[in-house]
Amino acid sequence: MNKRILAILCLSFLVLVVSGCSSAQTAQPIGPDSTGIWDRYFVWPLSWLIKESAAVLGGSYGLGILVATIIIRLLVLPLMIKQIKSSKAMQALQPEMQKIREKYKNDPQKAQQETMVLFQKHNVNPLAGCLPMLVQMPILIAFYNAISRTPEIREHTFLWLQLGQKDPYYILPIIAAITTYLQSKMMGTATQDNPQMQMMLIMMPLMILAIGVTLPSALSLYWVYGNIFTIVQTYFLYRDKGNELRPKEGTAK
Repeated sequence: MNKRILAILCLSFLVLVVSGCSSAQTAQPIGPDSTGIWDRYFVWPLSWLIKESAAVLGGSYGLGILVATIIIRLLVLPLMIKQIKSSKAMQALQPEMQKIREKYKNDPQKAQQETMVLFQKHNVNPLAGCLPMLVQMPILIAFYNAISRTPEIREHTFLWLQLGQKDPYYILPIIAAITTYLQSKMMGTATQDNPQMQMMLIMMPLMILAIGVTLPSALSLYWVYGNIFTIVQTYFLYRDKGNELRPKEGTAK
């Protein structure tokens, strides 16, 4: 993955979030009678899920967001498993990639070509790790719309927060950025020698922090819940699949 791809991904993330948030601020409240594919099949189901979960949990919309987050993460679990498999495969290829970089250190284009041949030989897609992030972009925007266009959620107080307002102490955005870094670090061990991925490792938490300090605290709460879930999930998936994904002795030359 080169810097141009990283820049495009980051820019796309920012554009989608900002455009989605801007439209939510001017849109009508969401409800079962809302029309349009986006409102009817994305925003309203999320709003309904949070409200119904909160009703079961004593009227706490903060806990309702927790339930919605867990359900969303479980739905994208197959993509996360694929991402982890890709990460483990990249980790196994690191010695070969290092040899290529050293051999063609004066010819970056040739090094990149040989690296792609290596990926093709082992059926590894270096961009597979980006798929969960791309899938979660529209989910994130729908989540923001559901919060902003549901008065009960927007006006609810949870802990020190009013869910529809930004965190006055910036605590949640900071926690969201830290947990984003931690979960990215856990899933990025295979790219520890890749400068482009190292750049992404730093950029993503900074982007989350920048967005979190300006948007409603419910969104940062969703990020924190989701990151903690992913950290725990990644630990168990790496542990359970470590032996399965580890290359057999003698297969890599």
